[in-house]
Amino acid sequence: MKVKDNKNGSLSEKEINEIVDRLCRPESYRGVYHRANHDFPMPSLESLGRTVDMIKSILFPGYYVHSDVRPETMKFYIGSAMDSVFTMLSEQIKRGFCFSCTEDNLELCADCDSRARSISRRFISTLPDLRRMLGLDANAAYTGDPAAKNIGETIFCYPSLSALANYRISHELYMLEVPLIPRIITEMAHSTTGIDIHPGATIGECFFIDHGTGTVIGETTIIGKSVRIYQGVTLGAKSFPLDSSGKPIKGIPRHPIVEDDVIIYSGATILGRVTIGRGAEIGGNVWITEDVPAGSKVMQSRFENQFHYDGSGI
Repeated sequence: MKVKDNKNGSLSEKEINEIVDRLCRPESYRGVYHRANHDFPMPSLESLGRTVDMIKSILFPGYYVHSDVRPETMKFYIGSAMDSVFTMLSEQIKRGFCFSCTEDNLELCADCDSRARSISRRFISTLPDLRRMLGLDANAAYTGDPAAKNIGETIFCYPSLSALANYRISHELYMLEVPLIPRIITEMAHSTTGIDIHPGATIGECFFIDHGTGTVIGETTIIGKSVRIYQGVTLGAKSFPLDSSGKPIKGIPRHPIVEDDVIIYSGATILGRVTIGRGAEIGGNVWITEDVPAGSKVMQSRFENQFHYDGSGI
C-alpha cells in the first residue's frame, strides 16, 4: 500500500489504522514475535554491558570502570565489584532462562532464581583462572607484536584483548549451560571490534589475534596453546549436515582443530573438521579443507611472469 501525505504532511488516522491492522495480523508477525512465559523481561543489553565492564575491572584492575584502584584499596574494590557482578549477572541469567523457556519446561520456572544465583556464584569462582588466562593472552600480544610498547598498551588498546575478554567470560557461562547470555556478550565485542568468536569455541592460553578485524572463529573450533592468527582469518564450517526434515543438525563438530604453536596469516580460510598440526604456518589468503601435518608451511603459489606473443596463449 502506498502511503500518501495529507495536507499537513502527517499520516491520517485511516492510514495509521490500515498499517497497524496489517502489522498485527498473526501471519505477519509469526516467526518474529517473542513473548516470554510469565511476561518476564528480556535480557538487558545495557545491564549486560555494565556487568561485563565490571567483570573486566576485576580482571584488569585500574583499566576499566575506575582507574584509581591502589593495592591498599584493591580488596575493598574487588569485593564490592564482585557483589555488584553477582547481583547483576544473576538477574540477566534468570532473564536468559526465561527467554529460552518453552511450554515443555514451565515446571522449572519456580527455581530459575536459585539456579541463576548458583550459576553466578560458580562463575565468580572462575575469576582467578580467567585473570590468569587473559594475562597470558596480554603477554602473547606484547611479545607477538613489535609495535607494542608494554603489556598495558595491549590491555587498554588492542581490540583482540577486548574481544578475548568477552569471549573468555562468555565461554565460562556457556560451559555452565547459560542460554542466550554468552552469545550476547560475544556479539557485543563483535560489533565493536569486528572479531567474531562463538562462546562455544575452545581456545587455549597465550592466544593472540593481530589486528583482528574480520576474524571468525566458529562454535566447535578447538585452538591449542600459543597460537597466533591475523586479521581476516576464518575458522569455519565446510558444510551443514541436515536431519531427516532438512534442518541443520546442531552441535556436531564441524570447525577446525588448530594445534599448539600454529601461525595463520591474514585472509586464510580453513573450513571443516580438519586439523592444523602443531607448529604449522598457514600463509595469507589460502583456502584449506584438508588436514595440514605438523610443522608444515602452506603458502600461495609463487609469482610467475608469463609472456604472450602475437595473441598466443590468450
